[in-house]
Amino acid sequence: SEKFEAAGAPDFGAVIGALHAGKVPPVAYTLAQMADDAAGLLNALGIARAHIVGVSMGGMIAQLVAADHPDKTLSLTSIMSTTANPDLPRASAEAMAVLNERGPDPEDDLDGYLAHAVRGSRTIGSPAWPAEEADLRERTLADYRRSFYPVGFARQYAAIMASPDRRPRLKTIAAPTVVVHGEADPLVPVEGGRDTARNIPGAELVVVPGMGHDLPPPLYDTIVEAIERAANRAKAEV
Repeated sequence: SEKFEAAGAPDFGAVIGALHAGKVPPVAYTLAQMADDAAGLLNALGIARAHIVGVSMGGMIAQLVAADHPDKTLSLTSIMSTTANPDLPRASAEAMAVLNERGPDPEDDLDGYLAHAVRGSRTIGSPAWPAEEADLRERTLADYRRSFYPVGFARQYAAIMASPDRRPRLKTIAAPTVVVHGEADPLVPVEGGRDTARNIPGAELVVVPGMGHDLPPPLYDTIVEAIERAANRAKAEV
């Protein structure tokens, strides 16, 4: 996908300073613009309406698709996401370190990079369903080979920081909604999921014991069933 090379790396100090001053943060793009892109892609593909599903940051974007593009949204499933409510509990220090400490440069030390990524995945992953190290390494290696672009991650992180509290917009969502969250999520604590469901009229909340900030294969059926319930509610309302 397109990379915003001209934007360069975000100045996180300037972003934080702008937020504290009540000004618009200097970022390449916002979550709302990414939601607009998703709606634009549906238009380009000739898809009138769709069932919208997002995980983590994708859940934030999915929420905004449902809020800002109701004509494109049949249903919403928001997974391990949150509302940007500033009063919610923060991520644990260990989980934040996973985001902020990028590890060795894989161009110089691929084994070190993979080992660092495995440790990070275990830190934020599901304690009830710990992933096999070999599986984590294989997935990380595939991601690296597909696209290793740290400055893009930084711009996306800045977009999250710069985007305002979504609760007023969530209250406008009319699409049938299911919210799924892990009870043991150290990166986006479960209160974020509860707050999401609380602010979307009629939303169903599914809290999964033992689930962290990942999607373990034993939980695939749980996730699929949640998406299906949202979709079936949409069909019933047509």
